[in-house]
Amino acid sequence: MKKIVITGPESTGKTTLAEELARKLNASLIPEYARSYIEKLDRPYNISDVEIIARHQVDEEKRFSETGESGILLMDTWLIVTKIWFEVVFGEAPAWIEKHISTDEIDLFLVCAPDIPWVADPVRENGGEMRLILFDRYIEEIEKQGFVYETVTGFGKIRLNNAWNHLKSHGIV
Repeated sequence: MKKIVITGPESTGKTTLAEELARKLNASLIPEYARSYIEKLDRPYNISDVEIIARHQVDEEKRFSETGESGILLMDTWLIVTKIWFEVVFGEAPAWIEKHISTDEIDLFLVCAPDIPWVADPVRENGGEMRLILFDRYIEEIEKQGFVYETVTGFGKIRLNNAWNHLKSHGIV
């Protein structure tokens, strides 16, 4: 199974891109869990909530990987975003997250650039300059871990075509 992570800062089209690619590839998709989890809270999230989100991400990836199916698994965000979320908000990330990141096998990261307008909503908290800072942090972490990645730019169908071309250039499609 090929594992592809769609990642990037808030409001960069990750979910739309992940869903469109999953349809086009007839691939399995692990949706973003953080948004649905936080939307259900009736209080501000805390460090325990972020760890629950991280563990859910790992469990979902494991569940899909254990099916033994060949094909493509797309993940809408992944632990690198969660690790940096821990670091930015709480000052540090649990050691198990770093260990999992360093031992997991991801075939390609598609990192959505913050080149489309940020759209505010009740869950988002990192607009403006922070999107650029987080984009750079994600790239730094991906490179530090030695993962292969491509940056996805453009708007609408152009963004989808750019992502598709990256998948083709890496022999995934």
